[in-house]
Amino acid sequence: MKYFLLLLFFIQTQLYPQKKAPIDSVAYYSKLIADNEKENNYKEVLLYTQKSINYCRKTNKIKAEANQTLKLGKIYFDLKLQNDAIEVFSKSITILNTISEKPSKETAEAYYYLGLAYIEKKKYTLAESSILKAEEIQKKLNLKEYTDQINLQKGILSKHKNNTSLASSIFTSIIAKPQSSIFTKTEALYQTGIIEAEKKRYNLALNYFSKALELNKKEKNLNQQSNILFAISTTYDKLLDKTAAYTYLKKYLNLKESITLANDEKLGINDYEAFKESQRISDKLQKEKEKKEQEKNNKFSRLISILAIAIISILSLLSLSLYKNNIIRNQTNSLLKEKNNELIAAKNKAEEASKARSEFLSTVSHELRTPLNAINGITHLLLEENPKKTQMHYLKSLQFSGNYLTNFINDILEINKIDSNKLEIEYISFNLKQLLIDIQNSLKEIATINNNKFILKIDPAIPENLIGDPTKLSQIFMNLINNALKFTNNGTVSVIARLRNYTNENAAIYFQIVDTGIGIPEDKLKTVFKSFSQGSVEINRKFGGTGLGLTIVKKLVRILGGRILLKSTVGKGSTFSFELNFKKDPKPIQIKSKIKNYDPEIFKNKKILLVEDNKINQMITKKMLSRKDMECTILDNGEEAIQVLKNNTYDLVLMDVHLLGINGTIATQQIREFDTSTPIIALTAISLNENREMLISFGMTDVITKPFIPEDFYTTIAQNFSNS
Repeated sequence: MKYFLLLLFFIQTQLYPQKKAPIDSVAYYSKLIADNEKENNYKEVLLYTQKSINYCRKTNKIKAEANQTLKLGKIYFDLKLQNDAIEVFSKSITILNTISEKPSKETAEAYYYLGLAYIEKKKYTLAESSILKAEEIQKKLNLKEYTDQINLQKGILSKHKNNTSLASSIFTSIIAKPQSSIFTKTEALYQTGIIEAEKKRYNLALNYFSKALELNKKEKNLNQQSNILFAISTTYDKLLDKTAAYTYLKKYLNLKESITLANDEKLGINDYEAFKESQRISDKLQKEKEKKEQEKNNKFSRLISILAIAIISILSLLSLSLYKNNIIRNQTNSLLKEKNNELIAAKNKAEEASKARSEFLSTVSHELRTPLNAINGITHLLLEENPKKTQMHYLKSLQFSGNYLTNFINDILEINKIDSNKLEIEYISFNLKQLLIDIQNSLKEIATINNNKFILKIDPAIPENLIGDPTKLSQIFMNLINNALKFTNNGTVSVIARLRNYTNENAAIYFQIVDTGIGIPEDKLKTVFKSFSQGSVEINRKFGGTGLGLTIVKKLVRILGGRILLKSTVGKGSTFSFELNFKKDPKPIQIKSKIKNYDPEIFKNKKILLVEDNKINQMITKKMLSRKDMECTILDNGEEAIQVLKNNTYDLVLMDVHLLGINGTIATQQIREFDTSTPIIALTAISLNENREMLISFGMTDVITKPFIPEDFYTTIAQNFSNS
């Protein structure tokens, strides 16, 4: 028997030899990437680069992950896939910033390439911001090899801003430097020729183009060569030398065709789509794996338990109160229909009940923000103090619950403002196409989670600039598209904007949000727009949510002068549609850039005065300020704050609006009588009767709403430091 088993084992090893698993390492994948680059097999290059990134994540090699992500961005850039390149370069910068607060050579390189990608996409404002950031890091680290490259891009951006004198000066200095690279010097000659051609100095332009073409032969950059050939052809055409123009145009077309064929050989459209699909599947599997690992962790910290129970209790009480209030309102409405002879008395009673409900919900929502700010703040601080792996799952769950409750309270206040006629319509200029594109970009990740296609169809006949309320329009689209993506799996969500009518500068635009999701039963179509309605209990349990989103949408569409319609079939999907009227704005929109990425150095050694009477909020706010190396002095009343500011100087004041004694607005008003320069930021849980404009009118320079999001808190403070 023993010999028989040995014989079976021998036969098995001969018939089914064990394959050696490849060695997982960055060096292993880098060799595979290099080999496939030599063969122009960019499908495999992308695949192995992504595998290298996945390996770095798996082994927690953060710096290697950042470098490999930067490498992936360069590959996308070389393949002219600029949207993907921008996304990947941004990820690389985020990872590099988490490694160290001090910028590195790789960070400068990532910002530089991000700027190049934005230039290719003709987004010059974003490109300039990235190039200047790269220059700032380059100067800090004394990276002299990047000086000419960055100066070249600054010159190109100056040319696009019609500052040709500055651009020419930059290009001339690059051309004159002996140590400038061939590519950089060639590009400077080409760009100078373009400027001369625009000034109609065609012979001088041809001189620069000829020098650029001659210098290009040493490096043989085909894309650069094609640009020069086309510029020469165009210039000869302006000089009416048709023969020369045709000769160079033919050379340009032949070269362009060979470049296109070469790019097609590198990566076909099917190869690209296949890679993106495999990437989506890989990300999904990675998330599922992480989810399973988190589910294994069943230990619960005492502090987390108390905070989680507190949130659930608050949410339950609030929901019960709203539910009972809703029942009372429905009973009152039924009574009005049945007893016509008591119509006037019943109407007054209903109005009083509605007013009491609004005031009650406003007060409760406002008062909940203070403890909720403490919960969210403590959670944020715990997450930043390197918690144990066993606690991370519960902290993330607690953070999710806190954010959920914050959104829930905001939705309640939004409905109250609408019902109480506190909501005002803005009439400002905006670009509808850009607004929809921005919304699409912000929801891309949600679409990816359920493997959905997210399509945007905008009628080209729609005027470029419209006058309306872009904030409320964004709320409508965010709610409807979020719902469509949430209730659709492996399907398609389409957002359609079509010009219905255009007369006398008035545009009637018809909007549709179409999905191929689960659909809504016919008997629920009339109730989905009511508060806390989600079709069924099963849908609520499976997909979550409060059921307030469609209520807000319906009310906002009505305020903007439209009416929302719904068509749906179970298993086939839903279509929400509405029509709104806008006026065309003949003036171009001036887009104001807002600080999103700030330099942490801006906070160092800054003196902050915090005027706050809540001890927990004092502790949390001071801790968050000290994390950024700011010095914090705490006062708990407005009277003392006025006296302290008369005798001391601070870089910034954080002023709670609701204080004992004189409140924050009156204190600010009195401070402005002797100090008009120190930034004063309001800290407030904005209630039904408060708004940003009202607080600014008292002399405050900005507003931070409680419970505040940490990143928004730091960004607002950085913005005020920059402005002052």
